[in-house]
Amino acid sequence: MTLTAMTKLLLVASFFSFTSAQTHTFNWTTGWGTYNVDGVKGREVITCNGEYPWPDVRVSKGDRVEIYLNNGFTDANTTLHVHGLFLKGQNQFDGPPFLTQCPIAPGDTMLYNFTVEDNIGTYWYHSHTAGQYQDGFKGKFIIEDTENFPYEYDEEVTLEIGEWYHKTSGELMPAFMNLFNPTGAEPIPQNLIINNTMNLTWNVEPDTTYLVRLVNTGGFVSQYFWIEDHNMTVVEVDGVFTERNTTDMLYLTIAQRYSFLLTTKSDTSKNFAIMQKFDDTMLDIIPSDLQLNATSYLTYNSDADKPSENFVDSIDDYLDDFYLVPYNKTELYDEADYRITLDLQMDNLIDGINYAFFNNITYTTPKVPTLMTVLSAGEEATNAAIYGTNTNSFVLEKDQIVDIVLNNLDTGKHPFHLHGHTFQTIWRDRPYDADAGEDPHPFDDDDVDSFPQYPMMRDTIYVNPQSNFVIRFKADNPGVWFFHCHIEWHTIQGLAIVLIEDPESIQAESSQALTQNSIDVCNNVGVLYQGNAAGNIADYTDLTGQNIQQKSIPSGFTAKGVVAMTFSCLAGILGLLTIAVYGLMEMPDVEQKVIKELDIPLTELISNK
Repeated sequence: MTLTAMTKLLLVASFFSFTSAQTHTFNWTTGWGTYNVDGVKGREVITCNGEYPWPDVRVSKGDRVEIYLNNGFTDANTTLHVHGLFLKGQNQFDGPPFLTQCPIAPGDTMLYNFTVEDNIGTYWYHSHTAGQYQDGFKGKFIIEDTENFPYEYDEEVTLEIGEWYHKTSGELMPAFMNLFNPTGAEPIPQNLIINNTMNLTWNVEPDTTYLVRLVNTGGFVSQYFWIEDHNMTVVEVDGVFTERNTTDMLYLTIAQRYSFLLTTKSDTSKNFAIMQKFDDTMLDIIPSDLQLNATSYLTYNSDADKPSENFVDSIDDYLDDFYLVPYNKTELYDEADYRITLDLQMDNLIDGINYAFFNNITYTTPKVPTLMTVLSAGEEATNAAIYGTNTNSFVLEKDQIVDIVLNNLDTGKHPFHLHGHTFQTIWRDRPYDADAGEDPHPFDDDDVDSFPQYPMMRDTIYVNPQSNFVIRFKADNPGVWFFHCHIEWHTIQGLAIVLIEDPESIQAESSQALTQNSIDVCNNVGVLYQGNAAGNIADYTDLTGQNIQQKSIPSGFTAKGVVAMTFSCLAGILGLLTIAVYGLMEMPDVEQKVIKELDIPLTELISNK
């Protein structure tokens, strides 16, 4: 073939690729309605254009997506995040408020306008604001590339699992982030759901291979998933194709996705149970009426009996995703240029509320969205200090290999999501049992002989209790990216860091410049779009006025002591007010009457300090 002929062929291929790409436009308005999701109790849910559930999105690689998100709430801001997208050169559409955008005020609209160029597979979208996705603001987001899918199948099915509360996040939040909840115990869900219902029936054909896309869009609890007497062959995790790995049980944390092949039986005389089970180790208490298992139905024959419940009390074995191998066998990246070590713990501050911390910092939003600080800071953008002392911000250089070492000092399991990337999971240590007297075990290089040659890659990974993991990624996507626990309660508690990746390239790329709509959204909600974390423009190193976390509890006080002291102070103030009132009434024996009416054992309270 001549050079001219080859050039023409490439031009034709390029033109065909360009013309075959489509633009998908969605116009969504948030609102509230009533819906009985689990069939047990109706409650308020967040609707899309007055309907529930929210629509699924299905596009092809290379397509453009335009989502006009209209805030139909009257008293709450909102945002939108498509979980797992890289959004190269399009960081302002990632969605976390005060990170890449200003929150969208009631009555305002933001256009999320991006091309899906570097992602294929199973994703989902959700609000990134104040627990809204737990109230229904979420949906599946599938990116097809059928020509490059490595496995054959006959039909495709998507299953969306989660948990469901009978109260809204707004109703649960005040009691959760409260002085009266000093341990930070998360609200307990009422039920497990699948495809926004319970007791789902999935009608199947015999001798058929299904590609099943399974997504956990819950807000709190990990789940075990299995299908009675059927194997599942995993072929994708979090948008990464894998070598085949067959199992009879999966474990999905919040935000994780698995695609698996399921081949049905020839015999149609019997139906089978589709099972979900809470990871009950994540629950502080297990109410007596909480059903830990939920049953749906894989139906071969609608005239046959429904399957019996395939309940289990404990789980012995399930697929360990650490051992999955990417289909393209991406080798272990070179040794890290930069290591970020994070110590995770949950603790109380002086207000008595339980917060989540990395390295003693609980993420506190800045006054200017961090991406907008990058874009307006000039040469100061590479200075991590300008992004605030309470945002846990780290500046990464172009194309660095980065390790995040996470030491979990908490007794709970946590799923972590990195925006803008898939990462290699190169180490995950075993759980350490506090009840058995084991101490938290931080990562130690001496514990590791070698890392995997082809590490598992995904965008959401869990850390075991009192244990650790190490993930590795390339800083090849300029932007401002969250790394956070995807348990929504813990995100609200501040369990997040910020990665400012290659700020100079962010400034240099024309596609990263703020759209007029992004600026208008900021103006309409009254948030600055220039300046450092404190909103200062004259001197970016001047953090006067920045948002900071509550002060630490004084040495010697426990969380219970803070609660006790607070009640002591309140009782004292009430007593003084009562004395004053009684004094004005010229009543005799004022002090004795006050003590009798208060009837509070202050000495006992103070002794709890």
